[in-house]
Amino acid sequence: MIRVEVVRAWPRRHESRWLELPDGSAVSDVLVALDHAGPVAVFGERVRPERLLADGDRIEVLRPLVADPKDLRRRRAARGTP
Repeated sequence: MIRVEVVRAWPRRHESRWLELPDGSAVSDVLVALDHAGPVAVFGERVRPERLLADGDRIEVLRPLVADPKDLRRRRAARGTP
């Protein structure tokens, strides 16, 4: 058995929980357990569902972007704010 941490974050709060999975489990097994179909990362690196997990991995559930970061930088540059 392996233990992995699953983290979800929002602007003002976060949620963390541990899951126990059989050895040889993949990210897709976590997605099924969470009933989540979106992208995830392991220790901040976006991964594919077939990636195998190791004991102690931290899986981060990624949220969709609210705005395009490049567009926001352009707007700030046009206003002259950092």
